[in-house]
Amino acid sequence: MTSMGQVAAFAGVIALAAASPGPDFAVVVRRSMVAGRRHGVLAGLGVATGVFVWSVAAAMGVAALLAASAVAFTVVKLAGAAYLLWLGVTALLAARRGGAAPGITDAPRAPARPWVSYRDGLLCNVFNPKCGVFFMAVLPQFVPMDGRPADVLLLASVAVAVTVAWFTTVATLVAALRRVLARPRIRRTLDALTGAVLVTLGLRLAATSA
Repeated sequence: MTSMGQVAAFAGVIALAAASPGPDFAVVVRRSMVAGRRHGVLAGLGVATGVFVWSVAAAMGVAALLAASAVAFTVVKLAGAAYLLWLGVTALLAARRGGAAPGITDAPRAPARPWVSYRDGLLCNVFNPKCGVFFMAVLPQFVPMDGRPADVLLLASVAVAVTVAWFTTVATLVAALRRVLARPRIRRTLDALTGAVLVTLGLRLAATSA
């Protein structure tokens, strides 16, 4: 049975991973910036759902299969890279036009839809095979030799809780500064920076080897 010490250590590892700048962070920040705290939190919940999927997949050996199969890894990798590139180009186009693109803003003509925020977070995480490799490497270190499904479920739940807590904090902070960030010049700059980051991350993911 997993001890409280193991749970605490695992939570610490997940917290460090969640706080590391990456696609998930960029997506949550952008959703918070263009649509507010609620949408940032929903994007974080999408990321957390992906974390749960990957942690369970690692426990079941699916992540190991993905890491071992060059074809499967490449398919997931390219899907994730394409999605990040799409998000990045969308942000860059919004910066060029001086405003947010349709479907990702809270402007009256194109109200932000909650499911879009959740979807962005979920797909960003699920389509990143490096998350699977991460859980495949980390999870076995905290599951006892005689680990039961309950142990895996416990650790997966801890990973979700830590992820939700972190991205809720991020969304809250970004939303608190939203009035300042919404100024046209600042908004265009942030759209351009976010778009460039997402495009760069997409290209890096596409270039990642199994």
